[in-house]
Amino acid sequence: MKWTLLHEHHGLRSFLLVLDKGEEAHAAITAFASDQDINAASLSAIGAASSATLGYFDPETSSYLDTEFNEQMELASCLGDIADDHGKPALHAHIVLGRRDYSAVAGHLQKLHVFPTMEVILTESPAHLRKRMDDATGLALIDPSRSHGG
Repeated sequence: MKWTLLHEHHGLRSFLLVLDKGEEAHAAITAFASDQDINAASLSAIGAASSATLGYFDPETSSYLDTEFNEQMELASCLGDIADDHGKPALHAHIVLGRRDYSAVAGHLQKLHVFPTMEVILTESPAHLRKRMDDATGLALIDPSRSHGG
């Protein structure tokens, strides 16, 4: 992965990450966040993948049902965030993948093998928008009582 700092203002930073062929996106982004001490951020990305594992959150079991897709796909959209999970960054992202026949699949990003590239804009969040892990669901949620004006 290659990266550059795009902007820094009052301690909040924005980065461009460019993932290389074969990199696993979830692990690479999480490792970058850990290395840069980022525990609250939003991200968006585009690119392409040779394979991906998507999850669907099942509220009845409070767990993800995973499906693997082993084909070349366009990463049409990726939106997500990083939240603090007991001192470590936790990536939560949803993606839409376009298939050769122009159909799409979408879900929670579990794994994605980049091919040929993935471009990510990652922007740290101000403290009042930081998410916290919700122990009841295991999901990162914004706590409005901790936000300004809440």
